[in-house]
Amino acid sequence: MRTVIAVAAAEVFDRLPAALDGSGPALLPGGPQSLAGPLGPDEDSAGDPTAVVVATSGSTGEPKGVLISASALVASAEATHKRLGGPGRWVLATPARYVGGIQVLVRSLVAGTEPVSLDLADGFKVPDFVAAVDEVCRTPGRHYTALVPTQLARIVAVPDGLAALRRLDGIVMGGARLSPELREAAAGAAVVSAYGMSETASGCVYDGVPLDGVGVRLVDDRVAITGPTLARGYRNRPDLTAESFVDGWFVTSDLGRFTGDGRLEVLGRADDMINTGGVKVPANAVERLLERHVDAACVVGIEHPEWGQIVAAAVVGAADLDQLRDRVRAELGAPAVPKVLRAVAELPLRGPGKVDRAAVRRILDPIVRDAPGSS
Repeated sequence: MRTVIAVAAAEVFDRLPAALDGSGPALLPGGPQSLAGPLGPDEDSAGDPTAVVVATSGSTGEPKGVLISASALVASAEATHKRLGGPGRWVLATPARYVGGIQVLVRSLVAGTEPVSLDLADGFKVPDFVAAVDEVCRTPGRHYTALVPTQLARIVAVPDGLAALRRLDGIVMGGARLSPELREAAAGAAVVSAYGMSETASGCVYDGVPLDGVGVRLVDDRVAITGPTLARGYRNRPDLTAESFVDGWFVTSDLGRFTGDGRLEVLGRADDMINTGGVKVPANAVERLLERHVDAACVVGIEHPEWGQIVAAAVVGAADLDQLRDRVRAELGAPAVPKVLRAVAELPLRGPGKVDRAAVRRILDPIVRDAPGSS
């Protein structure tokens, strides 16, 4: 019986070959020990071993372990290289405990190259990234990296950083939505916006177009994905697996639509719709508007005795909160105006580039509860 072992992120690259061919245990990079241990009969396959278990809390904070097979990881890596223009050498700029970082390592193994890894112990630093790009570009062939929007924003703010980006043949953006403003700031760099998650072995839809072999459809307006990159399900949670993996499709919690040219547009999470006074306000739409005027924003719904829910927002880099409210009112209507709007130094994160919405609610909820007439 194969087992899952917890490993440090720094060990993943060396242990991956044995995990992929089944001669070694499945890897749990940086995950809780509760997800380690023997694999159940439905969690592994002799012909296609479970190679990695990725710990993810999703948006609810409930720890889950996503079971990703060797074939799913390899299929994702090969499809990514095909879309980007061929195998190459990668800069690992995100932690290898998350699926985006793990996939950089898998792509490197598939390409037969050695990644250049940043030391992220003290956080992401643009000079370190520039040096890593310089090192990787000394090797002939194609050169890539994978980033999250917060990293890209820091890079493009530095002339040397933008110059380094433009040396690369592909920059896969994941973790969070890439705003049009940030994409424009990175003009001249080969930026690709990727949509996916641990359950799809990383990004599987690039700039709205599925990778080869991946299928996308809408189920009750929710994005559903099929193809060879799908995970097996959730560790020790057959109930969650049955709920989300249905007839070969993974049904996400994201709302989507198809544009006129057939591209997928992700509109936000289904559970991020805020019902305030009987009016439904999409949190994602308010966030996108605010992010045109601030460095970052997170919009959440908070329970309220009078309104049912109210729109609440935390923003980074705000100059005039009243002006922000006026902009929301003018473009989205009065119900979308945040009744609670707070400037913060930074948004709490639960992964690379992913805002911890539950933590934002905890920050904003005391403001609501302490307000006059809220009890």
